[in-house]
Amino acid sequence: MNIRVARVVDLKVIDNSRQAVQWDEDLLRRYDVAGPRYTSYPTANLFHEEFGEEQYRHACAASNTQRRPLSLYFHLPFCATVCYYCACNKIVTANRERAREYLDLLKEEIRLQSALFENGRPVTQLHWGGGTPTFFSPAEMTELMHHTARHFRLLDADRGEYSIEIDPRTVEEGTIGLLRGLGFNRLSLGVQDFDPRVQKAVNRIQSVEQVRTVTEVARSFGFRSVSYDLIYGLPHQSVETFRETLDTVVALSPDRISVFNYAHLPARFKTQRQIDEAALPPAAEKVRILEQTISGLLKAGYVYIGMDHFAKPNDELAVAQRQGGLHRNFQGYSTHRGADLVGLGISSIGQVGNVYAQNAKAIPEYAEAIRSGHLPIERGIELSPDDLIRRQVITDIICQGSLRFADIEELFGVRVEHYFARELQQLVPFEVDGLVTTRPGRIDVTPKGRLLLRVICMVFDRYLQDAVRPAAFSRII
Repeated sequence: MNIRVARVVDLKVIDNSRQAVQWDEDLLRRYDVAGPRYTSYPTANLFHEEFGEEQYRHACAASNTQRRPLSLYFHLPFCATVCYYCACNKIVTANRERAREYLDLLKEEIRLQSALFENGRPVTQLHWGGGTPTFFSPAEMTELMHHTARHFRLLDADRGEYSIEIDPRTVEEGTIGLLRGLGFNRLSLGVQDFDPRVQKAVNRIQSVEQVRTVTEVARSFGFRSVSYDLIYGLPHQSVETFRETLDTVVALSPDRISVFNYAHLPARFKTQRQIDEAALPPAAEKVRILEQTISGLLKAGYVYIGMDHFAKPNDELAVAQRQGGLHRNFQGYSTHRGADLVGLGISSIGQVGNVYAQNAKAIPEYAEAIRSGHLPIERGIELSPDDLIRRQVITDIICQGSLRFADIEELFGVRVEHYFARELQQLVPFEVDGLVTTRPGRIDVTPKGRLLLRVICMVFDRYLQDAVRPAAFSRII
């Protein structure tokens, strides 16, 4: 008889039993299917072009009656060099004049967007993503932040969460100080892997010293948080090589760590065609890398937030999860639940009230709309009452690891046992496999299930269940 021993690692976090993670490799292989990451529900592949500026304006007007705080996302798409693994909407160029042209368009969009929202609504969260935001010159970054402050109510004294993505290969110490002075208090660094062979294979060569220097300088300027992004599944990675990267990362002690699964989709992302598929680690090796990563970070004292995200126990993400205030949006996990998200720049996605709206993905179409005085919205979706209920259910599972029926019933006036009768029946095999436990009035994700949150959420995804769309997503593991 073969007896399988599941490995359990528990974080020493007071009053937070949900931090236990149990590794069962056979179970993970069985449930390793393609599925959404649920940065939104419905997911972005369901956005359609029948949704446009008029519907968005109506949603903004309705949101002003609620006076929720705002979250601003700016997509700054330029990069000086290409990273072969990247699936972001980016523009690789050495021509810095393109940043100037884009900035002028972005400033006009800021003006158009701000006119839709009442002046008193505070911006509790702001994020510059890309691309490489620091592709812009210090003067251009200053201009953009000051222009934003003229049109939106930015918070001072670090009362908001204002973050920016940084390329440690190119940013200078003075730029980090400038960003702190502009109000940013969080930095996100793309690390991916420190192994030289892996870096060469994906065309992103950066030293440990470069990352260490940016981290230390950011702390010297008083940034509240430094976050690292890692990727597993890249060419030439192995358990041994990634262990060295992980040990280095733990020694550098970032406040948050994201560990993403590399999805090799060269048919969709042309730059990935530069990657040698034969050098990619096999599925079994990827699983071992992931196990090692989760175990190592938990032992180092990080909290597993869920969905590839880790944070120190005193980080705001971990605190928000313990207090039931964690949220999820297009930038990942967030502490700002209830804010309307305004997307600015090409391809950015906003979430205002009960709608999602996405801007044009290419600069020519974006510029044409802006110059004609229109918002550059290309597609979106208005959520149905059913969408709103299911979005809340999925959010609760992803963020809190549990679903309290009373919360859903109070918010939406439905009986969960009746409304989700089919879904609760579909959870029975999950309970048999130990992914969830059910009891009267609630569902809880178990230590085994915490690594399979996406699979559990898929049960409540009506569009997947009804086979309205094909499964064009990355795999869970």
